[in-house]
Amino acid sequence: MILTWGTLFYSAALLLPLLAQARGWPIALVMSGISVGLLAGGLASPRIGRAIDQYGGHYVMAAGSLLGASALAALPFATHPVFYFAIWAALGVAMAANLYDPAFATLTRIFGADARKQITLLTLMGGFASTVSWPATHLLLGVTDWRGTYFIYAAVMALVVAPLHGFAVPRTKAKATPPAEGAKVPAVLAAKGLVFVLVACAFATFMFAQSGMLTHMLLIYERMGVDRATAVAIGALFGPAQVAARVCELAVARHTHPLNVARFAAALLISAFAIFAVYGISAVTAAIFVLMFGAANGLMTIARGTLPLALFGPQGYGHLVGRLAAPALAVQAAAPIAMAVVIERVSDPAALALTAGFIAIAFLCFLGIRRPS
Repeated sequence: MILTWGTLFYSAALLLPLLAQARGWPIALVMSGISVGLLAGGLASPRIGRAIDQYGGHYVMAAGSLLGASALAALPFATHPVFYFAIWAALGVAMAANLYDPAFATLTRIFGADARKQITLLTLMGGFASTVSWPATHLLLGVTDWRGTYFIYAAVMALVVAPLHGFAVPRTKAKATPPAEGAKVPAVLAAKGLVFVLVACAFATFMFAQSGMLTHMLLIYERMGVDRATAVAIGALFGPAQVAARVCELAVARHTHPLNVARFAAALLISAFAIFAVYGISAVTAAIFVLMFGAANGLMTIARGTLPLALFGPQGYGHLVGRLAAPALAVQAAAPIAMAVVIERVSDPAALALTAGFIAIAFLCFLGIRRPS
């Protein structure tokens, strides 16, 4: 997760502006590549989840890693927008087969209804992705250029990530065991109707903020007067904040329903945007925002894996997560280009206000969900 998130997602914030400069393309066009990728990933997610249910993550995630490596290696050769968008479509499918959703489906296939702890532990480690990726990308750009950085990341995906998925992920599958006589059976809901729509809408609107802010956050800080080195250092706080929040979640997981975790995460991020609204953007407020944003995102990532499991049960979990990921990735696809357009035509504060509005919708959706009795 650290390497996959770092190479396929987080590196774009520092590398794509350099690609745009080298090609002479508008930044909105370049950032829309992420949108194309996320849209392609959303379309592929249900099929990827179903494939994990049937064949296992060791096959599906390894294949996705090799696809991601090929796409990263091809990006430096993209001299035409059509070719560039085609590469991002492949990267989107690779992300849909490598990031948290397929990982959650893989763990649930292995551990069944008891996968909550494993999901939390995985996100605990994966929280270091931005902390590793942004400084590493910044250092690599001092040694080579953006093209060389992409080639290095392609080698990491092909020679490290793909073998780990293919050979280190267990091939076992959890078996459904009948409950002991007199034992309470956890109630679950059918994965349809209003509850499913609210869950899908809540995750999708929250992911708008994740995608848009992680793509534009460092650039917004620079435009608001924070120098690049400081902005990168502040951005690196995102990972430790995620990890700290996940440690706290792990400590209280037995006593806290995932729905309450999701509600708290959305409320925390609304509070973070309120700090910008009241005090403006400076190095201090930027650092506070990143810490709160990281904590909220860290908790929401766990909720994305554990809330569907708690509400709908482990049966067909991979396909279920794929269905939930499809609208989330579609909204994520719109976030980078939507924020870029708002930034170019209006202002950075307007883009931040738009993102805060999506978080408010997510919070209201989570409030509308009722747990199975």
